[in-house]
Amino acid sequence: MRVAIAGAGLAGLSCAKYLTDLGYSPIVLESRDVLGGLVAAWKDEDGDWYETGLHVFFGAYPNMLQLFQELGIEERLQWKEHTMIFNQPEKPGTYSRFDFPNLPAPLNGIVAILRNNDMLSWGEKIELAKGLVPAMLRGQKYVDSTDRLTFSQWLKQQGVGDDVEQGIFIAAAKSLNFIDPDEISALVLLTALNKFLQQKNGSQVAFLDGSPTERLCQPIVDHITERGGEVKLNAPLKEILLNEDGSVRGFLIRGLNGAEDEIVTADLYVSAMPVDVVKVMLPQPWQENEFFQKLNGLEGVPVINIHLWFDRKLTEIDNLLFSRSQLLSVYADMSNACKEYADSERSMLELVFAPAKDWIDKSEAEILAATLVELETLFPQHFGGENPAKLLKHKIVKTPRSVYKAIPGCQEYRPSQVTPISNFYLAGSYTMQQFLGSMEGAVLSGKLTAQAINAQATPEAKTSTKQKPTLQPATNAATA
Repeated sequence: MRVAIAGAGLAGLSCAKYLTDLGYSPIVLESRDVLGGLVAAWKDEDGDWYETGLHVFFGAYPNMLQLFQELGIEERLQWKEHTMIFNQPEKPGTYSRFDFPNLPAPLNGIVAILRNNDMLSWGEKIELAKGLVPAMLRGQKYVDSTDRLTFSQWLKQQGVGDDVEQGIFIAAAKSLNFIDPDEISALVLLTALNKFLQQKNGSQVAFLDGSPTERLCQPIVDHITERGGEVKLNAPLKEILLNEDGSVRGFLIRGLNGAEDEIVTADLYVSAMPVDVVKVMLPQPWQENEFFQKLNGLEGVPVINIHLWFDRKLTEIDNLLFSRSQLLSVYADMSNACKEYADSERSMLELVFAPAKDWIDKSEAEILAATLVELETLFPQHFGGENPAKLLKHKIVKTPRSVYKAIPGCQEYRPSQVTPISNFYLAGSYTMQQFLGSMEGAVLSGKLTAQAINAQATPEAKTSTKQKPTLQPATNAATA
């Protein structure tokens, strides 16, 4: 059976991968000239990589880790020491750590919290435990019910004070969804905390040993093509063409550089595009359908990813760091954390600038200047005195619409992978699955879409698995 998939991010690629495993023949159509979607990366004129985001893998990502195993590339994940490291703005240049001992969960997390005396007093530790332990014990059904509240509101209901929120959870909220606790749904943080604290290595992080485009996306493409599938770059979806009954007749692909438009036809069709793009591409007849109207309740959150190359080492820490600054979320010295980006003499900091709603339209010069001011607090020893660190170059990547903004009430708008259109499916981390907007959620959504397609396929359709999707000039197909 032939399946056309619009979008070569992790959702589209994982959907195609699992379809090929089931014997289907997918064709993935990507509008840009690079794989990865929200995990895309590029090389600059010096051969240095820059990325759409700081991509970190967690031990609590079972579907992502399974994908690495199935592709035979587990060694590309560089696992770091199991600790959470926070900057201390009140003590510039110093860090506070939550070190997880080699104990079963959740005991290792409890010990990590109890042993931290820099950020939490004993009273605050008790406050935190009174809030989190009941949420963990009451299960996912209770967690799902908290989507009506922001995380700030939920903390106040549990009697957790502002100091704990300011110290830990602003950084956590920004790292998960690029917004603050007074905006993010309590569901998001409680889901993450449950998964991180109830699995021994749930909060342990890993970095890829190179760029996501080459080290993760390309192996998925190789897997797909080796099994009869196809992946096409520079193939932007122009229109979803319909039959008289409202089902999909084909994907109209815009011709680039003077080429004719062409139509890709298949048995089934999948949108693996971001939700904001899906809303724009919906055919007019579908827009009256309640299923698709709910998508209007979802909107991508803006995020800015910053890369800074310096003339010296700013830190030797090989891990993810939580900045606890007003403008920055998480960061890492990629010259330490990533094998391909390694440099023993110089630092390359990759920083997530969030919340970015007030900055996404500002100039690169303004964003860079604000970032450097924040870095003076994070690394005062390198930016003061007579010989401050010199910025050699920078790259700033803006994503005006990233993962969906997980504010209270969003859960009711998240669609299933199966749509009311008989031959049309959705994939993407915004669709309904338990890992919310994340790389894990994207991979899981693609897998769920492939499973849904296979479950709904008729026995007769399953027997015609090796036919290729057809491509034809739009001018010819339109008269067919």
